[in-house]
Amino acid sequence: QVQLVESGGGLVQAGDSVRLSCATSGRTFSRYAVGWFRQAPGKEREFVAAINWSGGSTAYVDSVKGRFSISRDNDNNTVYLQMNSLRPEDTDVYYCAAEAWGSAASRLGSYRYWGKGIQVTVST
Repeated sequence: QVQLVESGGGLVQAGDSVRLSCATSGRTFSRYAVGWFRQAPGKEREFVAAINWSGGSTAYVDSVKGRFSISRDNDNNTVYLQMNSLRPEDTDVYYCAAEAWGSAASRLGSYRYWGKGIQVTVST
């Protein structure tokens, strides 16, 4: 069982930057693809960014391209989502998800393990 814990969220102003972290313990995280998703109340969970198990491939939803960056530090079993130039519409609960030996997939069903999510609120 892979347990994922998100951290780094909070309340920020439009234009600010935030770095989310997705960490695990007890597993070799370098073998897992990791995706970030977000969800607003009453809406479906949507793909944000993903990185494959090797770190050689990444993917982003169009709305965050050029503003968000996903990276991984396998020595520390952590994947980061650097979010710059935040907008109020980026306000959501952000979830990280993982799948062994996976690709940088955008489908929710591509990931078996999920964190509990963390709130990011961007004020005007």
